[in-house]
Amino acid sequence: YDNNQWKTIIVEAYKTKIAEQENMPAKQKIKYRDIIKSISKETGIGQRAVSTTLSEYKKNGTITSPNRKKNRPTSATTIEEVDDFYKNEIRKIIHEFWLRKEIPTMIKVLIIMRENSNFPTFSNISFYKILKDLNFECAKISQDSYNSTLIERGDIVLWRRKYLESIKYYRQQNRPIYYLDETWASNEDTSNKTCVDRSVISDTFLERLTTGQKNQSGKGNKVIIMHIGSSEGFVDGGGQLLSVESNKNSSDCHNVIVDNDHFLEWFTNILPLLKENAVIVMSSASHHSKKKYSFRPTMSWKSQHIINWLEARGEIIDRPLVKRQLLEKVDKLKPLFDSYVIDEVASDHNKIVLRIPPYHDELNPMNLAWSAINNHVKMCRATNNILNVESLINKGVDQVTPIMWLNFVNRVKEVEDKFWKVDFLSDELLDNGRSIFIKEESDINVIVISDSDNDE
Repeated sequence: YDNNQWKTIIVEAYKTKIAEQENMPAKQKIKYRDIIKSISKETGIGQRAVSTTLSEYKKNGTITSPNRKKNRPTSATTIEEVDDFYKNEIRKIIHEFWLRKEIPTMIKVLIIMRENSNFPTFSNISFYKILKDLNFECAKISQDSYNSTLIERGDIVLWRRKYLESIKYYRQQNRPIYYLDETWASNEDTSNKTCVDRSVISDTFLERLTTGQKNQSGKGNKVIIMHIGSSEGFVDGGGQLLSVESNKNSSDCHNVIVDNDHFLEWFTNILPLLKENAVIVMSSASHHSKKKYSFRPTMSWKSQHIINWLEARGEIIDRPLVKRQLLEKVDKLKPLFDSYVIDEVASDHNKIVLRIPPYHDELNPMNLAWSAINNHVKMCRATNNILNVESLINKGVDQVTPIMWLNFVNRVKEVEDKFWKVDFLSDELLDNGRSIFIKEESDINVIVISDSDNDE
């Protein structure tokens, strides 16, 4: 919604309330201040915005859209044009409402994004698609789409809860915990094209402040850096730099940096450097999550091919079976053969992998380390005009001390506490004697919240 649209919503709501009171006795009419509060509550628009809009309407008899020009990034119309940084920011904005014990609605989020010139502009359809990509669903409390509450998809909530419970358990067991990540820097102009911090650091979780560069170009030569660290600092010998050339213009680090083979080779080499019984935390990026078996039989397979697949995995087929029965056996075997490649490699070294949910980069302290390294590289470039980005990165890594790493991990623990609260707060606010059911609408699931516990 643009400014004019939500102003129209306010005015129409005001007209409706005035019409309802037209034939009421004077003592029963609602005060103007209460009308503002009521409209604000019904639409999800702040009272100040409602008051300002109605003052303009009462004075001029009409409303106008503010004539303000902002230096925004180029308008984004597709999901591909919105990188992980902005997606992570949108999710954080939604979570901030829950942390303030306020229900997030579509229009509330859009207003904040409109007011922040760092965000690109979105069409309504694009925003719906981004929300779907971010695993959010819309909960309709009323028939007005602008009043839809934004809640996360159930599997993402469960993933986050499992992660938070697991990391807490492993800390209680005093197991060594390492954090792994990758990023890249341009060999041509690091000050403008370093993709470093794809999330807001934990200290700014509530303020929506940003660190590092946004909208960097992915063109030209790049240097990929892969590293791993813990509260004791970067692992000695754990870093690797790769020089690559790409014509792809991308601001998303994971879209352009590491292929499966490079990552697996590096990951295998660093495992002996880690302590025994270690936990390795990483994102759910595709090169972190390659399946050991990339495919399994489906109905499109011939029966004999399914039998061959089953027998190759130790299953004995000693009687004639129809295809559905064969696929039932495939489903039973799935947990045994649906593992990730690097998980098995880690297990062979007495270590385990723990993956962070999508768009939860602030749970990885490595992002704070990247920001520190990026700042060092930019400062050196600005003062000395050094072009050897590999040398600058290595020196930047040396500048990140164990004390800094300990602080990074402690700040991430604070973020974990906030995430822990978010899910309980959302349940508390929505659990108001209402029933919730999902129905399909357009490209995104819509959850309808009813006042009755007996709705079917």
